[in-house]
Amino acid sequence: MRVRHEFGVLGPLEVRRDGVPLAIGATKLRLLLAALLVDAGHVVPVGTLAGRLWGENPPAQARNTLQNYVLRLRRALGEGGAGIVLTHPRGYLAEVEPDALDLHRFGSLVRRGRAELEAGGAADRAAALLRQALGLWRGEPLSDLPPDLLQDVVPTLAEQRLDAVELCIDADLALGRAAHVLPELRNLIGTHPLRERFWAQRMRALYQCGRQAEALECYRAVAALLADELGIDPGAELQDLHRRILAAAPELRPASGPGAEPRTRRQGNLPAETTTFVGRERLLQEARRTLDGARLVTMTGVGGVGKTRLALRVAAESAASFPDGTWLADLAVLAPRTGAEQLDRTVAESLGLRDQSARAPADAVADHLRDRRVLLVLDNCEHLVQAVAALALRLLRAAPGLRILATSRERLGVPGEHVLVVPGLAVPDEEDGTGAAGPAGCADAVRLLADRAAASAPGFAVTGRNRDAAVQLCRRLDGIPLAIELAAVRLGSIGVEEILARLDDRFRLLSMPRARPGGRYRQTLGGVVDWSHELCTPGERLLWARLSVFAGGFDLEAAEAVCAGEGIARDAVMDLLAGLVDKSIVMAGDAEGRTRYRMLETIRGYGWRRLREQGGQDEMRVRHSRHYRDLAVRAATGWYGPDEIAWLRRLRRELPDVRAALEFCGGAPEHAGTGLEIAVNLIRARSWFFSGTIGEGRHWLERLSARLDRPPAGPGGHAAAMRAFLVIVQGDREAVPAAMAECRAAVGPRSPESAYLEGLHDLLIQGDPRSLGRLARAREGFRAAGRPGDALMATMFWTMSAVFLGARDIAFHACDVFRAETETAPAEWLASWALWSAGLAELWHGEPVRALPLLRDAVVRQRSVEDEWGPVWDVEALAWTAAAIGRHRHSAVLLGAAHGMRTATGVAMIGLAPFQAAHAEAERLVRGALSEEAYAEAWGRGDTAEDAVGLALAVVDELSPSRRDAGEGVTGA
Repeated sequence: MRVRHEFGVLGPLEVRRDGVPLAIGATKLRLLLAALLVDAGHVVPVGTLAGRLWGENPPAQARNTLQNYVLRLRRALGEGGAGIVLTHPRGYLAEVEPDALDLHRFGSLVRRGRAELEAGGAADRAAALLRQALGLWRGEPLSDLPPDLLQDVVPTLAEQRLDAVELCIDADLALGRAAHVLPELRNLIGTHPLRERFWAQRMRALYQCGRQAEALECYRAVAALLADELGIDPGAELQDLHRRILAAAPELRPASGPGAEPRTRRQGNLPAETTTFVGRERLLQEARRTLDGARLVTMTGVGGVGKTRLALRVAAESAASFPDGTWLADLAVLAPRTGAEQLDRTVAESLGLRDQSARAPADAVADHLRDRRVLLVLDNCEHLVQAVAALALRLLRAAPGLRILATSRERLGVPGEHVLVVPGLAVPDEEDGTGAAGPAGCADAVRLLADRAAASAPGFAVTGRNRDAAVQLCRRLDGIPLAIELAAVRLGSIGVEEILARLDDRFRLLSMPRARPGGRYRQTLGGVVDWSHELCTPGERLLWARLSVFAGGFDLEAAEAVCAGEGIARDAVMDLLAGLVDKSIVMAGDAEGRTRYRMLETIRGYGWRRLREQGGQDEMRVRHSRHYRDLAVRAATGWYGPDEIAWLRRLRRELPDVRAALEFCGGAPEHAGTGLEIAVNLIRARSWFFSGTIGEGRHWLERLSARLDRPPAGPGGHAAAMRAFLVIVQGDREAVPAAMAECRAAVGPRSPESAYLEGLHDLLIQGDPRSLGRLARAREGFRAAGRPGDALMATMFWTMSAVFLGARDIAFHACDVFRAETETAPAEWLASWALWSAGLAELWHGEPVRALPLLRDAVVRQRSVEDEWGPVWDVEALAWTAAAIGRHRHSAVLLGAAHGMRTATGVAMIGLAPFQAAHAEAERLVRGALSEEAYAEAWGRGDTAEDAVGLALAVVDELSPSRRDAGEGVTGA
């Protein structure tokens, strides 16, 4: 049988012989092959080849050397090689079959797409053809070869791709998909700011979405850019489009189609109210009016005055105006010295964005918000004012549909900011006994006192007998909600009059003539909190101060580990904590069967000031960081087993304090080693895959490693290995060589880490079968070193290597081994990956239809534990399976759904060789079976699905043999 060679230049150079990757090891041979393939079918002169191989410094006997390389290349290609690399009197040429080179297939598809588009009325077929063409690209062209030697090749290929992108966007605009292409155009303009065609397309898209003013602003921006950079005016196309937009030309009206359809409303993440909302009617109306006309509204006021509660109520009442959701980012969990990048990550997570790519978090947030209509509540900004202001300004400039509602004790100082000062609740007037809301008993402050007191003192009510005392108490507390609530707690044990008597002396000392309202409020709240502090026992006061080191919620174990000692016995912590809960200093709640505690930010801030006065803040931070170091170590060494999911969920709950510990260690070189241990062990426990992002894990490794001149041997070596691991999994090809070199130097060539990372590199980056042996050695090495958790992760990738790159017997054997190990552990999350691997083994080495229930089970399990990484690949694998069994329309839906999930999470396909190859094959099968219109419709349905996993499960259910036998068809799939 004749040998078939296939070649790829639209990404790293790729050679396959009968479908199996063929390694061409020597760089000069790869350069020669690439130099011939880009002009395949045409003679490439010797001089041109010499320039592409040696640049301006060819060897003295270039022709003879080149002839020698040609002979070696033919041998490297094996059987049939002599028929591919041919000699010609003027030079050499590569002779390949028409469909054996991705560049030829790309060119053919682009020509057909262009013809369909120019013919008019066939934009759907054009879009499908052009998307198919762009789907052939696996990354930057010939990215694994020295770019300085291919200067006449790589830019030309890149330009061909940009031309195809322009045509594809034209087709989408013709189909009315304006909203769909806006995010892509924004990114393209950022990368190619002087390419006028992208600016023109963005102007058209904005106009079609009804955003004429922004379209005109686009023109002003590009005109200024061209004048500044090149000293020229916009070209004829841009000028003509500008005139037509000004004239509202009929041919520019929004087209019907997916781009013009109303969006499905997203809810956001606002918490439900747990207590009644009292008063503030006028301020609520004013805040909503201000938010309607301003893009940034900041509510300012003293701590405890109710800014957060008011902002959340305003956001909830305004939700209908924001179809893409109202979202809360609580910044109280961040330490005062938190870096801007961590702030960006916190906001990203609050928006439900778990971007796993290598780009900066701020870029991911800006891209996510660009074409959405969102209300973002930034709560508790006062300790990070400058960083919040910079982020808010960037997001507002990037996302015209964004509104920001901030709460802070001081204004942000951003241009266009509107400030609303939040006063205390309305209190009765001393002269006539009425309040803003009416008679004294109905004033907002009195109503709040009565409402909250009823919870702690059943049967309490404001009556004729105690009304005067209640009114006077609220007046003394200046209507500050937190102060009133703290006082209300005491009404279960003492009366209103007694509370007044206890407060009188303190407020007499605090009072100042003609005090400014803000100063008076601060004094009032300080007095109430001081009074609550005095009512605590000495042990409770000390614990209050020490608990302020926690950035988020904490449990009894953490409180005992961090706060016990030097005045507090470990076995006394529980009782002292219960006392603080009874006094409403600490709030308790249930989280998955464990009691979790937290403090309001004002109360925590008071405790921190007390701790600093005692000089104990540094010691508490050290204890805090060591506790979370120990927790991370326990997670890394004990996650494999029945508690696997419990560990992952626990680490997610502890993330605010983990970050606070990392932030402290990152700012203190003497503790950077502790921070590095936390970061390394969180990666070993796979925490950054399950919560947070891979990019955040990489950030902490790089930052903490840089703080150590000489990292400790253990953490330092592990840090280099873990960084290389994350870089590979992210598909960050540019960073891979340096990361691998650092890893090799740190861990040594014979360590299990080295075998693990080399195997992972071969599997994911190169698609090289040698990964199988290396990952097998890594498994054994980790076992011998007493690291069963790391060994189990090596087993997972060894199984993937066997399935993707191995023969049938080894694939099924590896799957059996992996499943047995996860069952023995047992490890529920890894068991879902064992199902995924078994599904792919059936797909490529067994009966493809049997892959469906295995892959479905995998996605159901991962979804049930709130995994956001795994389901992306589950849905992608389901698409491959549907294509293999001939269910092409279903596969198109699943391919679209997987694409939407990758876009939402930043998970990269480019850079992960075996995944790219499987995706390309599935897409080839589907596009070959469906019309362009049918493919585009099905793919678009998946891509725009609000619940992509839910849609995928529904599609898979339609694929099940029992339902097909019953005659059920595809419902819109």
